[in-house]
Amino acid sequence: MPTTTSTTTASTRAAPQQYRTTPCKNFELIAHAVATMYLLALPLPTRAIYHRHMEPFDDLLHQAEIAHGHLCAGQILGVRLAMLGCSRLNIAEPRTTDRKRLVTFIEIDRCATDAIAVVTGCRLGKRAIKFRDWGKMAATFVDLKEQIATEGDTPIYKGIRIAALESSKQRARELYPHIDNKNQQQMLAYREMPDADLFSEQWVQVPLHPREMPGYKSQRITCAQCGEGINYDRHITATGGTILCQSCAAPEQSYYRPLD
Repeated sequence: MPTTTSTTTASTRAAPQQYRTTPCKNFELIAHAVATMYLLALPLPTRAIYHRHMEPFDDLLHQAEIAHGHLCAGQILGVRLAMLGCSRLNIAEPRTTDRKRLVTFIEIDRCATDAIAVVTGCRLGKRAIKFRDWGKMAATFVDLKEQIATEGDTPIYKGIRIAALESSKQRARELYPHIDNKNQQQMLAYREMPDADLFSEQWVQVPLHPREMPGYKSQRITCAQCGEGINYDRHITATGGTILCQSCAAPEQSYYRPLD
């Protein structure tokens, strides 16, 4: 990604390459550029160096912005969260050479979700993203090369769960009290805050049955009531051995209802 360069005075230090921004044409990027000017006017803090083999932070952030449609604090948080997860698992190239090594569980369907998908290369359509609607700004990164146990026919893998700290918002207010806009305030702070001030980390074990794995092949079964095909053993065997899809087996729990 091309970067802009600028002439600095003795009193202004240039931002490191991974924190430089690109020219922008929409409101969000203009707000981001204005916020970044505050950073350039301040002494540079000690900042975390991410995994040396991953793409630069700003390159990934720009890709996340394109995928999501705008730039916001959630995008910055999501990029940093995913980079940290990959770093902790020593996954250097999650989208290329290590692309079959990672499965990511995401606990919220907000801005950070798109950023996590961009950094990791995990996609719902590849069965490498598992969505759990828990309403938490958190994700668990599972290393498929680190099987640590087995329960019956289900392998258990090592992973790390990373969650955004609620205190990070207050810390952003403390760092930039002169900025009234909460999004701009957080965009600035989330770029420079240490990982320990942004996230909690917990090593976990995650059971993953073979049918939940990317690339799993299964027999396609037909629902005896509606006639629709069912993949990945998601059918229900009713009394008498009748094969039903989940919506026919429990219509009161279906997410949709027929109009007629």
